[in-house]
Amino acid sequence: MINTKRKPPWLHKRFEFRKCAEMNLLLRGLDLRTVCQDARCPNIGECYSRGHATFLILGDCCTRNCGFCNLQSGRPQAADPEEPRRVAEAASRLSLRHVVVTSVTRDDLPDGGAQIFARTVSELKSRMPHAVVEVLIPDFQGLRSSLETLVASGPHLIAHNVETVPRLYPEVRPAASYRRSLILLGTVKKMAPRIRTKSGLMLGLGETGEELQAVWKDLRRQGCEFLSMGQYLSPSKRHVPVRQYVSPQRFARERQNAYGLGFRYVASAPYVRSSYLPEEYLTG
Repeated sequence: MINTKRKPPWLHKRFEFRKCAEMNLLLRGLDLRTVCQDARCPNIGECYSRGHATFLILGDCCTRNCGFCNLQSGRPQAADPEEPRRVAEAASRLSLRHVVVTSVTRDDLPDGGAQIFARTVSELKSRMPHAVVEVLIPDFQGLRSSLETLVASGPHLIAHNVETVPRLYPEVRPAASYRRSLILLGTVKKMAPRIRTKSGLMLGLGETGEELQAVWKDLRRQGCEFLSMGQYLSPSKRHVPVRQYVSPQRFARERQNAYGLGFRYVASAPYVRSSYLPEEYLTG
């Protein structure tokens, strides 16, 4: 275990301020947000410099209060029916070939925001018919009807992160359910086998190697094809602390171990996040 009071040398990245300013100008002009900004993603400079961003829809206020997440929690504003059109406009201006859309969790909405997700997918496919559309979704409180609405819109890839091992859910994801997340991923594959599915894990929260392997097996049983694993970095002292900095060498070993269970693509490195270099999952 590496001392968690100081970041190890492999956890330092340069920040491209000029490219971030250009992206922020575009986003402000269309009244849009990205999870890159709100979740304080360490890859924001690199992704923005590539002209890539993960769009955050349904507002910036989450109805849950996960111990790892920097998104603000509380009472959200009403969903914006024009947001799907603006997301498609931004993606078009950026000439994205792979568009990723995610959201805060909206337990206040009857469908969890599925209709806005579906309309966003439809707008993107209409405006950018050759682009891959990926959605990183909340659990919609397990509502099958919400999944049906989303699946009917035809995204190419549906991602939903289990985030950590079941034992740590009470601290890390107290309002979520590991079993519900697994069922969601499996239900997508039953509804539409052609849609690719993906999940992600944060390492460094105190999980064991045996627990990780158990989660991989659970994901594969649900037909999950793609996996991301990255280092958890605590956004502030109010959040769950980092309990271990995982070395690049171990990330590489875990990647090979996960491949042994049949995943089609595994991204595993300290700075990997679910929507980091998303096009590699389909082309790598």
